[in-house]
Amino acid sequence: MSEERKIMVEEVEAVETPPKARVEEADAAPRQRDYLDGFLAQRPAETPAGEPGGDLYDGIIDALKEIFDPEIPVNIYDLGLIYGVDVTADGHAVVTMTLTTPHCPVAESMPGEVELRVGAVPGVGDVEVNLVWDPPWDPGKMSDEAKLELGML
Repeated sequence: MSEERKIMVEEVEAVETPPKARVEEADAAPRQRDYLDGFLAQRPAETPAGEPGGDLYDGIIDALKEIFDPEIPVNIYDLGLIYGVDVTADGHAVVTMTLTTPHCPVAESMPGEVELRVGAVPGVGDVEVNLVWDPPWDPGKMSDEAKLELGML
């Protein structure tokens, strides 16, 4: 360790340039850019009406967003009371929902209102509303918009 390390410096006047890679010119016809033809010709797949993104499904969600909890100034969809919306090909809609508490004052009237509003959406035939208590509702199910409206964000 006591040895002193010396740095050797070598001075040169020129360095040989390395050979360049050469690609021979192809005698064939120029390459066609066809790899995008099939992709660009495709059209978006039609979303079934009863699937998320479909017109009927979106209409049902819009109808649910028009129903407000009487005690809280937020619609029941953003409040997280709607657990699921299923729509069959023939327009039968099944809405699974809950309420904030089992003793909610609108426990008797809210499912009926949901059934009427969803049934009024063009293209919906029969409507079935399932009121469930499991899993119980909690404020974590609310959308960010609802939390902002209630001053929770």
